[in-house]
Amino acid sequence: MARTAPQISHFRRDQGGNIAVIFALSLMPILSCLGCAIDYSRATQLRSKLQSAIDAASVGSVSRTSPAFIAAGTMTSDGPIPVGVTDATTIFNGNMSGVSGYTLNSMTAVVTKSGSAVTSTTAFSAQVPTTFLGVMGKSAMTITGTSNSTANMPLYIDFYLLLDNSPSMGVGATPADVAKMVNNTPDACAFACHDTSTSSNYYDLAKTLGVTTRIDVLRSATQQLMDTAASTQTYSNQFRMAIYDFGASASSAGLRTLFSLSSSLTSAKTAAGNIDLMAVNGQNENNDQDTNYTDIFPSINNAISSPGAGTSSAPQKYLFFVSDGVADENIGGSCLKPRTGGRCQSPINPDLCTTIKNRGIKVAVLYTTYLALPTNAWYNTWIAPFNVGPYGPSPNSEIAQNMQSCASPGLYFEVSPTQGISQAMNALFQKAVADARISS
Repeated sequence: MARTAPQISHFRRDQGGNIAVIFALSLMPILSCLGCAIDYSRATQLRSKLQSAIDAASVGSVSRTSPAFIAAGTMTSDGPIPVGVTDATTIFNGNMSGVSGYTLNSMTAVVTKSGSAVTSTTAFSAQVPTTFLGVMGKSAMTITGTSNSTANMPLYIDFYLLLDNSPSMGVGATPADVAKMVNNTPDACAFACHDTSTSSNYYDLAKTLGVTTRIDVLRSATQQLMDTAASTQTYSNQFRMAIYDFGASASSAGLRTLFSLSSSLTSAKTAAGNIDLMAVNGQNENNDQDTNYTDIFPSINNAISSPGAGTSSAPQKYLFFVSDGVADENIGGSCLKPRTGGRCQSPINPDLCTTIKNRGIKVAVLYTTYLALPTNAWYNTWIAPFNVGPYGPSPNSEIAQNMQSCASPGLYFEVSPTQGISQAMNALFQKAVADARISS
């Protein structure tokens, strides 16, 4: 016993085996941590794939070509879109095809239309089995994810086209056309007057000479506008058109409906082919007062129903006004310029447009610049004083200023004789569509 006591004491003091003991004691926690990290890593990778799939389902189900987006265009009220739910589920399943290692608890989708917005909310819940955590009593991990997407529907817009077809629109479309008329008429007249009292009127002469008048260009431009609208719209009934002019003849000058409001842009294009110059039965019929803005604008204002927010049941409203901007009417003592007897010739009164704009209707103005006619004595006396420059495009022209004041901000376009009316009308249409989106 005396011999073993020192050996026991020595053994107690010996530290050579501590490392092995400590390592053995710490090995289990280390392995547990590594195992947990592996389980969590697998769960994270699977959640990433599931989240990508649920994101794709959310975004895809409200894309502009999706069944839900198309269906929303036919809905007259807000509410759920069942085809969107089906589409979202299909997209999700397609993205997760071939991916294993999880059990899907649920995948949900809610697709709705609210106003002009289509919204998709998708979510998933899944179970990922564990390996190492199972030893600790956790046999599976639950992973979840959600995604929200919103797409703005294109706005519905009603366009009311008010087209000036008064005799002044019978002027040559370009300076070359004006010169050809002047050089081939005994009174050096630049206007192709549609005088039905004689078979040898200047309207027929212009056609014989191959002169293109402004009314010819306006007719073609309006037809092309319908093609532009058709190619621009997302839904077949997104844009509706109505076409008006200033009357068939001087004897019945006033607002005339050429085409009632309709979403049939093909029919509108056909109707636009009937745009023609106002006829007169002899010179000075109606005292040549054929541009009666003071009567026409209240009439078109009454024809336009109240504007809405841009939905299919409540479209926005735009008045698309094309004119050379000079009134020729009998309006008593309210003429803006000196009168010739009872006849008032003056730049358009912007207050006529203000009344319409105050209702929330946007006014887009295409000013077909009033041409200077230096060989015409009447023009030199009564029009030239408020029409500055060789073709009147100067910012000092009162006609241009008043036409711009008539337009809503950003919706004014002036086209000179050397520019294309068709290109200008299309450009103004695109500006109006862009403006509608910004203003909504």
